[in-house]
Amino acid sequence: MLRSWRVKLKLLLATVTLAILLSWLYLFVGSLEYGRFLLLPPCLGEQPSRDVEREALASRVRRVEEENQQLRLQLSQAQTEGGDGSPQWGASAEDGDPAGGERSNRTACPKQRMVHKCELLHVAIVCAGHNASRDVVTLVKSILFHRKNPLHFHFITDSVAHQILQTLFQSWMVPSVHVSFYNADDLKAGACPHFPEVSWIPNKHYSGIYGLMKLTLTKALPSNLSKVIVLDTDITFATDIAELWAVFGKFSDKQVIGLVENQSDWYLGNLWKNHKPWPALGRGFNTGVILLLLDRLRRLGWEQMWRLTAERELMSMLSTSLADQDIFNAVIKQDPTLVYRLPCFWNVQLSDHTRSEQCYTEVSDLKVIHWNSPKKLRVKNKHVEFFRNLYLTFLEYDGNLLRRELFGCASLPSPPSDQLQQALEELDEDDPCYDFRRQHLTQHRVHLFFLQYEFLALPNPTDVTLVAQLSMDRLQMLEAICKHWAGPISLALYMSDAEAQQFLRYAQASEVLSARRNVAYHIVYKEGQFYPINLLRNVALANTQTPYVFLTDIDFLPMYGLYDYLRNSIQQLELPQRKAALIVPAFETLHYRLTFPKSKAELLSMLDMGSLYTFRYHVWPKGHAPTDYAKWRTATVPYRVAWQPDFEPYVVVRRDCPKYDQRFVGFGWNKVSHIMELDAQEYELLVLPNAFMIHMPHAPSFDISKFRLSAGYRGCLQTLREEFHQDLSRRYGAAALKYLTAERSL
Repeated sequence: MLRSWRVKLKLLLATVTLAILLSWLYLFVGSLEYGRFLLLPPCLGEQPSRDVEREALASRVRRVEEENQQLRLQLSQAQTEGGDGSPQWGASAEDGDPAGGERSNRTACPKQRMVHKCELLHVAIVCAGHNASRDVVTLVKSILFHRKNPLHFHFITDSVAHQILQTLFQSWMVPSVHVSFYNADDLKAGACPHFPEVSWIPNKHYSGIYGLMKLTLTKALPSNLSKVIVLDTDITFATDIAELWAVFGKFSDKQVIGLVENQSDWYLGNLWKNHKPWPALGRGFNTGVILLLLDRLRRLGWEQMWRLTAERELMSMLSTSLADQDIFNAVIKQDPTLVYRLPCFWNVQLSDHTRSEQCYTEVSDLKVIHWNSPKKLRVKNKHVEFFRNLYLTFLEYDGNLLRRELFGCASLPSPPSDQLQQALEELDEDDPCYDFRRQHLTQHRVHLFFLQYEFLALPNPTDVTLVAQLSMDRLQMLEAICKHWAGPISLALYMSDAEAQQFLRYAQASEVLSARRNVAYHIVYKEGQFYPINLLRNVALANTQTPYVFLTDIDFLPMYGLYDYLRNSIQQLELPQRKAALIVPAFETLHYRLTFPKSKAELLSMLDMGSLYTFRYHVWPKGHAPTDYAKWRTATVPYRVAWQPDFEPYVVVRRDCPKYDQRFVGFGWNKVSHIMELDAQEYELLVLPNAFMIHMPHAPSFDISKFRLSAGYRGCLQTLREEFHQDLSRRYGAAALKYLTAERSL
């Protein structure tokens, strides 16, 4: 009888064990599925995948089920035999089951750290120049695509990257993303000129002095920041960065730096004869991905530690070859207990002579791709196409789709975002012009200076920049304009993420465009159904650096020598001492191939022969009629003209002129409203006698087609015009009444 109760007790224990295991498996899978938290893979460092974990759990459940079946069978045998003759397994089970039961329900792994979905993760990136600013956007996209946590990016930048990235993140407005900037120029030299931070270190690496900045992070980043993930700009994430953040929980008391082993033979010193690398532990470590425990590093005296090590090694090495990586490795060689070895999949290095294939052929779950070759995507690797496609996915990914809310996480107040949200909520969706008003409020991402741009910090006081905007279908005009205009150019390009990359390849392949360094390209990313023409003009205008601007459209070719002519005219007319707008008369041709006139005399001859026309004389004559082309034919000095309704000339004005009114999107009244405001501010309108520009033919835009075909479109444009007149009256008082009177008399 006693044996029967023991068997029943064993059956009860086995059943409870099975229930617990099944419940644990259900909750574990659920937590992974709905992203409540992330668990580190158990037992084998970072190597096992989630599938391996699930298989291990399923195996344990099957083992308990088998034991359960044996218990039921033996229980039935015991009940049949009654109280006589105990079988041998009963005694052995009594002795061994408690230990066996414990083995089936215990794990040798320590308790793993969880990352709560609302925990703020900190990421530091050193970024300098135009090219690195482009690269870092792709890195950020890959992080945002996978992330489930609030993020704080810490950018150590030069002045160029600061302007580009600050504008980009302000216009991107990604929820639960915070950004801080730190001046790299201060870190290069240090607060005290007698004790520079890193500028004293000779560096042969292509990253230059900025490749040494990561050494200064304990000092550069806020003193209350205890840990940070540090990334190179040529990194692509293939997983949630929170998984990497969770690894901090695996550091021992002495470990302060997390790194992946270098996946080349560089530090072994056998790449070529007399190759002498910096000292390193084994193959050394790659610093493209670093986990830093800043508080521990500060307590250890990190700044003095790396500085003394660098000074000692430079006595024989003379310079670094791999920038900060050489110094990190020399410090770790001196004290190996400082480093936590990250698994290889946290930094799969695609450089020349890489051994990374040994990593990704053994591991199915790659986390981070590192393009750490100067050749970047052109690196020699038989699997490079796979990695390149992963990179291109994020390179051309629509960044607007990454403006995702993190539900359940409190976010810091953002006045611009809150104001925009309030304005959107106040819109009436039943308003026939709702789409126009919605487009006006759309927040477009802006990437300034998309390509290399170089210009003198102190330009000539009469210098002038050509300002225009375009979309992908006008790209072919760029080379021709650059041939006609030698001066600085500021262009706003309305493109998708994928189109921006097509433009980049086009510009880099063009001999004309690649030779110019004074052309600023500002990408305004597509969003909404209307072409935001005046937003584009304002972006291009705001980012000029000369005192004067020539406000034109991309379809016009300026006459040869116009740049020099305008600078001379600004000086002769003493424009700095007066408020004036210089008008460049506009003409047009209907021929795609044109022998461009080299002088005013040639243009007048072509005008008389009918191969040129005054601009829009046959469809919109009042737009340019006030220029008085008849007077211009014989004029030898600038002459003044009066404003008239619908006048929209192309003008040269000071850079601080009024902005374009952004309520006008698509086709219609976008330039008219601007000239009207110039007149309201009492600008003189002066026609230049020896200047001209010619409009080249092109297919009608989508917006002009909508204007011509839609009565609702034209009705909304009229509504916007009336509202503009009211705003003008409020700003300029009685002086603006003439515009309302002129409008009503038409």
